Amino acid sequence: MKYLLVISILFAAISGATAQEKKVEFETFQLSETVYMLKGAGGNVGISAGEDGLYIIDDQVSPITEQLLEAIKKVSDKPIRFVINTHYHADHTGGNEAIGGTGAVIVAHDNIRKRMSTEQVSIFMDSTTPPYPKGALPVLTFNDRMSLHLNGESATAYYVANGHTDGDSIIHFPASNVIHMGDMYFNGLYPYVDLDAGGSIQGVVAAVDLALSLADESTRIIPGHGPLATKEDLEGYRHFLSKAVSNVQALIDQGMDLPQAIAARPTEEWDETLGKVWITPPQFVTFIYNSLQGIHHFTPLPKDGAEQD
Repeated sequence: MKYLLVISILFAAISGATAQEKKVEFETFQLSETVYMLKGAGGNVGISAGEDGLYIIDDQVSPITEQLLEAIKKVSDKPIRFVINTHYHADHTGGNEAIGGTGAVIVAHDNIRKRMSTEQVSIFMDSTTPPYPKGALPVLTFNDRMSLHLNGESATAYYVANGHTDGDSIIHFPASNVIHMGDMYFNGLYPYVDLDAGGSIQGVVAAVDLALSLADESTRIIPGHGPLATKEDLEGYRHFLSKAVSNVQALIDQGMDLPQAIAARPTEEWDETLGKVWITPPQFVTFIYNSLQGIHHFTPLPKDGAEQD
């Protein structure tokens, strides 16, 4: 799938064609007695490991599933009982089919199963993704929140509507004081707001507010992409989002159309630090502009220089 290839290249510096041959360097961070964060090729993975067994949050890209499982075994060699998907994108669900085939139960929001069960068209990616194989689909879904009571604590998945997509969840481990944000939080880069899949900048802000309401100064926050974060980091991200939205709204209030808003460079103060990794400044402005205007799809950018350097 083109989406898989693009995400793999951008976030892992490997392609789907070469991932199986290239060894992925995994990093594991122990955040509490039972909760871990695992970085590899794709979205950051959360792990709960303890006396009741093992479950994970997201499972990266499909070409490296065997390597991922070997990395997880270094935390615990127990079978994976559950996989919670924070959303449907391939860099977070790529291991579903293989891990589900071992007996793990795939858990996700209702909308994730709907999107994975049907063809998805992305204007942003200029691609069409076919339905996932049956074995990759979530078999247990929820519509608001869901809790797992394992390894001495309860972890709750909260649905956050129309944020990165229309099916995102954040997962809170109160006893361990850890929050997994999925792609509601891109730490160190402009966020991808998947307008074509029901996302909106307003939903991203609301999800960050929910996470901040659950956090304290000692909370460890796992972003979908980027390094482990603190509440202070997430507060900085919230401030950046708020100011960027306000800047774009001011241009809308002046009557600017999208090309004019892009040319006005409303995100200029962050472009050098956040706009050089993947999402470009014009793309990020488009996410905000369309969200504020109630436009529920990405608007392709002109190919005549609208991209900012």
